[in-house]
Amino acid sequence: MTNDWRDDLSLKLEDFVDTFVVKGAKATDVYDAIQNELDRLRVAYDRDPDPADDQSDDVVEESSNGWPASPA
Repeated sequence: MTNDWRDDLSLKLEDFVDTFVVKGAKATDVYDAIQNELDRLRVAYDRDPDPADDQSDDVVEESSNGWPASPA
């Protein structure tokens, strides 16, 4: 994977910050608010990571309900 997504992220963050600066916020206040929110999200993720990222070998099997097969 290339760093193209990082370049895209940078541009979108600049645009995001500009949105609030145009509405009257100070850029440094927006940066602080974003950092606080990122810190909160990281703590939440550390407590409850995305199950899709789980690399364990545990496989959850579908339970069998024992119903007869449908007639053909």
